[in-house]
Amino acid sequence: MPTTAHSIVLASRPKGPPKPENFRYESSTLADPADGQFLVRTIWLSLDPYMRGRMDDAKSYAKPVAVDGIMEGGCIAEVMASNHKGFAVGDLVMGYFGWTTYAVSDGKQVHKIDPNIAPMSAYLGVLGMPGLTAWTGLNVIANAQPGETAVISAATGAVGSLAGQLAKQKGMRVIGVAGGAAKCNFAVEELGYDVCLDHRAAPDSKTLADQIAQAAPDGVDVYFENVGGKTLEATIVNMNTNGRIAVCGMIAWYSGLGVENAAPAPFIWRNILTRRLTAQGFIIFDHLDRIPAFLAEVAPMVANGTIKYRETIADGLENAPTAFMAMLQGGNFGKQLVRVGDDP
Repeated sequence: MPTTAHSIVLASRPKGPPKPENFRYESSTLADPADGQFLVRTIWLSLDPYMRGRMDDAKSYAKPVAVDGIMEGGCIAEVMASNHKGFAVGDLVMGYFGWTTYAVSDGKQVHKIDPNIAPMSAYLGVLGMPGLTAWTGLNVIANAQPGETAVISAATGAVGSLAGQLAKQKGMRVIGVAGGAAKCNFAVEELGYDVCLDHRAAPDSKTLADQIAQAAPDGVDVYFENVGGKTLEATIVNMNTNGRIAVCGMIAWYSGLGVENAAPAPFIWRNILTRRLTAQGFIIFDHLDRIPAFLAEVAPMVANGTIKYRETIADGLENAPTAFMAMLQGGNFGKQLVRVGDDP
């Protein structure tokens, strides 16, 4: 019989930081799954910085969310009805079903998860897209090596927290940059960072650069770039010759804030040139073939507690917009999730 789905849609495109009026909560009726389809019930929804870019009608690596369209997002869900030979009722799956309580899928970009290895929510964080991003950025893009020094921006976020721990596992000196004393203490005491610097306590990029220089007396070999802003400006002047920058994100500029005060391109380019740096952007959807290698290395460490992770949880789909807006301002601690439905 038809299913009623509740969803968050993009009501209008934001100008600057998203506001509540850019979202709308609505209901729709889903038809029964046809041949080759199955119906899922969302349990967990992932909120990620990239979603801000999907709200703009601008050319990018992926199509924007359409106005009146359901907001995009990765989910952990339970199969409730199936006419697909690869998925059975009761299967637990990860897929990009969006900000919705129910969805019908054809199985593309959907895979089953094993809740016996880790809690289901972990497959949206440390064992999901953010985890794969951290592993790929550190190992493939930055080619991090034992004995080197790494700076990890957004050091306690979903991506940064794993990148920092994996760097320590490699035998690197790891310096984190995060917002607030609580996050910095967590990075050092729980995640094992050698040092974590509070960018909110640094009045400008020069002060932060001096702090990085003190924390990295031998210079910085690898910079895992999640934020842009003054953290980029402070780190690049401390990079060693032939250093590598894995450009994962630039959350400080996603809503257009701070752009007018950012360091000019000649400053950045001069440091790249004179220090012979390699700066490579990467989109994780180009590296999905690396999932088996990533899980083979990281899943056992998550299962035995070697890798630690933290989650910030909002309850109820209707609270997703508020949680998303707070996350873009650094309001989350670790992976930001929304608990949409009951755990079976």
